[in-house]
Amino acid sequence: MSAADGPVAPRVDHHQHLFSPATATLAGIDPIGAAALIAHLDAAGIERAVVLSVAYMFGSPNRTVENEYEQVRATNDWTSQQVARFPDRLRGFCGLNPLRDYAIDELARCAEDPGLRGGLKLHFGNSVVDYHDRRHIAQLQRVFSEANGHGMAIVVHMRASIRQRLPYGRDEALVFLNELLPAGPNVAVQIAHLSGSGGYSEDPPLDDALSVFIEAISKRDPLVGRVLFDVATNVSATAPADELAMIARRIREVGTERVLYGSDAPVPGNTPSEGWRAFCRLPLVETEIRTIAGNIAPYME
Repeated sequence: MSAADGPVAPRVDHHQHLFSPATATLAGIDPIGAAALIAHLDAAGIERAVVLSVAYMFGSPNRTVENEYEQVRATNDWTSQQVARFPDRLRGFCGLNPLRDYAIDELARCAEDPGLRGGLKLHFGNSVVDYHDRRHIAQLQRVFSEANGHGMAIVVHMRASIRQRLPYGRDEALVFLNELLPAGPNVAVQIAHLSGSGGYSEDPPLDDALSVFIEAISKRDPLVGRVLFDVATNVSATAPADELAMIARRIREVGTERVLYGSDAPVPGNTPSEGWRAFCRLPLVETEIRTIAGNIAPYME
C-alpha cells in the first residue's frame, strides 16, 4: 500500500493550484505556496505536479478588479517563481481569461518564461465563455492557435458558467470538439474534471458533454488524438455505489490510457492523498488503477 492508502501512488498530480496572498484573499482561503504543495505530494508518495496558475481569477467578469492585467501578470509571475523553487518536481502553466484584450500578449509573455511555457490553463466557467457567442469562439480559436504555435499544452475547464446559467452539455461539447480542437492540432489538450466542474452526479450536463468525446474516441476521430482527461475532484469520499459505477464505466469508455490523476487545490479535505483515496473507491481492477497512476502527460516527459 502507498502513502495514499491506495494500491499504488500516482506518479504525477496533473491538476494543482497555488495561491499567493493576493489570490488567497480573492478566493477566501489561506495562501498556499510551493513548499506546502511539495509536503502534500510527499505525504501521498507522488513525484511531481502540474501547477496551473489561477491568474484567470482576476479576469472574471463576475468580479471588479482594479489594475486587472497587472494582477494577472503578477499572479503568473508569482506562480513561475514558486515552481522555480522545485524545478524537478513542479511544472507551471500560465493562466488567463482568453476573452480579454490582453490574452494573446500575456500568452506570448508566458511562452518566454521557463516556469510557465509548458502550457496554458483556461477556465471557461470563471471567464464566462459562451459557446453560442461567435465572437467568443473566434477568440478562443485564436488563443488555441497561439498556444499551439508556442508548443504550449492546454488544460481547460470547459464547463460553462454555472453561476450565469449558460447552456452546457452535448451541443457545447460538439462546439469544443469541432471548432476549438482543430485550432490546437499539435499540442496535448487536457480536459479538466472529465469535462465537468468537479463532482459527477450533481452535474448531469457533465455526462452529456463527456459522451461526445467518448463517441469520437470510439470512432477514432483524429480530432481527439491528443485529448486527455483529468479526474480532479470527480470522485468524492462519499459518492454512492451507483455513481462510482457510472464513473468507472465512463473511464473505461474514454480509455484508461487517456485518464490523468489530478486532485485540484490542496485544501483541507482535498489533499492529493485524500483525492487518491477517494479515486481508489472506483470499482476498477488493479491493472486499471495502475495504468492511471502511471500515466504521465506528454508535457511532463
